[in-house]
Amino acid sequence: MRTDHNAPGGATVAVLNRMEAWEAALIIDLRLWCDGPRGQAEVWNGYRRSLPGQTAKRACRSFEILLTTLINSAYRPLVRHDTACSCVGADENILVNLVRTASDGHLNDAALIATLISGPAHAEHIAVLAGEVGENLRNMHPEDIDFSPEVGGNVVRLH
Repeated sequence: MRTDHNAPGGATVAVLNRMEAWEAALIIDLRLWCDGPRGQAEVWNGYRRSLPGQTAKRACRSFEILLTTLINSAYRPLVRHDTACSCVGADENILVNLVRTASDGHLNDAALIATLISGPAHAEHIAVLAGEVGENLRNMHPEDIDFSPEVGGNVVRLH
């Protein structure tokens, strides 16, 4: 994993505390998930706390499939900021826009956004998954998130 602010997709374009809570939660979940098993367990627990039984399991599975599909079909290695970083990178912001657009019901537009990251063969599938993830996150009640800035190298590549 690289810490390179100049990497494609790593440029800061927003900050977490200026986003809707569910959008910030999406980015934090992305970062945690990519941190490995401990972060993934934290994401799973967040879904379990916020959604009932099988709904939580399906919602988190949709999130996992969306990330896996995006990472495996991306044109280039995607970039995210460190978990505690208050900045939002360009690739992270594309994910937020994709999920927002799809969960607002604009699947054709979401599929076009998906092509910014991956090939057109995956765009429709990604748009449908993004819609599910967005609906689930909007139904959850994210706990207060600490958006304090992280100092130092805060850009890492998704694996």
